[in-house]
Amino acid sequence: MSLVSLYDAASLWMTPSGAEDGKLFSQLPTDGSGDFTFSRGSNLAATRVGPTGLIEKGRENLLKQSNNFGTTWLTTNASVTSGQSGYDGSSDAWLLDISGGANSQQIRQSVTASGVTSYSIYAKANTLDWILLYVDASQNTRGYFDIANGVLGGANNLIDSKIESVGNGYYRCTIVCSDSITQVRLYLASGDGSIAQSSGSIYIQDAQVEIGLAATDYIESGATTGKAGLLEDEPRFDYSGGATCPSLLLEPSRTTILPYSEYFQGWHSDNLVSYSVNDAISPEGLTNATKVTATSISNAYFRHTTAATAGDNTFSIFAKYEDCQYIMFRVAFFVGGDEGRVWFDIQNGVKAGSDGSVMEYDIEDYGNGWYRCYVVHNVDVGDLNGYNYVYLTNADGSILVDNGTSAHFYGGQWEAGSYPTSYIPNHSGGGSITRGAETNIVEGISSVIGQTEGTLYGEVKFFETSIDSIISLSDGTNNDRILFAKKPDNKYALYVQATTEQVNLKTTGTFALGDYHKFAVTYKANDFKLYVDGTLELSATSGSVPVGMSQLEFYNPSGSSPFNGNAKQILLFPEALTDSECIKLTTL
Repeated sequence: MSLVSLYDAASLWMTPSGAEDGKLFSQLPTDGSGDFTFSRGSNLAATRVGPTGLIEKGRENLLKQSNNFGTTWLTTNASVTSGQSGYDGSSDAWLLDISGGANSQQIRQSVTASGVTSYSIYAKANTLDWILLYVDASQNTRGYFDIANGVLGGANNLIDSKIESVGNGYYRCTIVCSDSITQVRLYLASGDGSIAQSSGSIYIQDAQVEIGLAATDYIESGATTGKAGLLEDEPRFDYSGGATCPSLLLEPSRTTILPYSEYFQGWHSDNLVSYSVNDAISPEGLTNATKVTATSISNAYFRHTTAATAGDNTFSIFAKYEDCQYIMFRVAFFVGGDEGRVWFDIQNGVKAGSDGSVMEYDIEDYGNGWYRCYVVHNVDVGDLNGYNYVYLTNADGSILVDNGTSAHFYGGQWEAGSYPTSYIPNHSGGGSITRGAETNIVEGISSVIGQTEGTLYGEVKFFETSIDSIISLSDGTNNDRILFAKKPDNKYALYVQATTEQVNLKTTGTFALGDYHKFAVTYKANDFKLYVDGTLELSATSGSVPVGMSQLEFYNPSGSSPFNGNAKQILLFPEALTDSECIKLTTL
């Protein structure tokens, strides 16, 4: 039977192709009964590599009624009129007109945000040429914009400000700050530094407040905040490594304790480097990467305090070559001193030398000249506090650097665990951000699971050595179940229970983490087999088939031992495929 015919014979076929509202769609059955229920948590902490090869985040416009300025927005000595010609060819813009007073005419909305925040709005000159964007926070945070000529004016306490022509006479004006925000305002202005005028008007459209260093594509909001991108309940279709077809990314819960993951000027540098914020296009395709330039020939570093977890910890950051070829990581703990140093060649994308106590380190290509560099440390329980250092250096094994040379950085992360998981943004100046564990299950499918015989097939990649990682068929309990498992020694196992244990076998050989493998489990009375990568690895000639199997899940039926890795596809067949069919199906 050809592979096409084998796929046609499947009763369930999950391949990452579509999802909506916490559902992962299966290709078969076509009536939706085989769709998986997916969950991750209630925040936007997760990211993925999308089909364009760029990191994608969840995004939120924290404003309400973001383009309905006659609702939750308040005005002082000003009025708004809808139905004006917008930057996008619509009639969704608003006329903001002075209605009284000699100065300080404004429109505003209360909003709660903290950490690095971007406030943007589209504006066009009418009888006035200037606006002032103001953030009500602990600092006097503001920026003036010439919306007739596209020129930045004066600013106070900003990380960055930007004005960008978008067509039809409109400019998108943005200020970026790091503070706790309670309100955003827009003032009409008569010049740079002046809000003293008694008449005049401008056009405005599409306001947005969001967490992060850059204004992203506008998100419309109404009575609630607006969300876009990778949402809380959305499965992650992962295209990392240049994949043309996605896999389903399933990761454990991880917490990054590193604040200001993109705003490195918020770290500490002892004045040995300088920063150009929002200087280059980052791995997410926005101009929110930072250029760090050496201002000394030695000890040109930036660092942040670390409060580690006992055991394995992983530090990672994205880096791109400008004219400084090497970077070096150093993790120093207050009690035990230096735990080790590692060097990376970010011009050629290879890891270089190391010294001290380093478990593992590596460099991963993210495209467009960007590399994710990481190092794993094992931290003693009595030595949890210290510093993460990132040095600019001019050679492997050196801490010296040519003064004035630079590299670009993005996305720092410190997490407990023995490998780096997908990037978790943390734009706050303190605290941590947690991405929840992901679950994936389809229930009530007894009609598509072979009850007396059948086959479970998948193409998967596992992440972590130290844990069991399971895909199972079951009745929803541990009483009747069939498990395909990766064991902590990187061997594969086949386990069958029908009230009591029926089969418990483990391969003699190991399988490489980080590589995709194809497996097939066939089952019928007194005949159980596991095939991996075109080879029959395990078989048992006695045992009963579990009864009442009704669900397929990416963990043990009890909820333990979740699958951590990527899954390109999962298929069920209502019959036990033959040896030749399983070999054909699983051959790489």
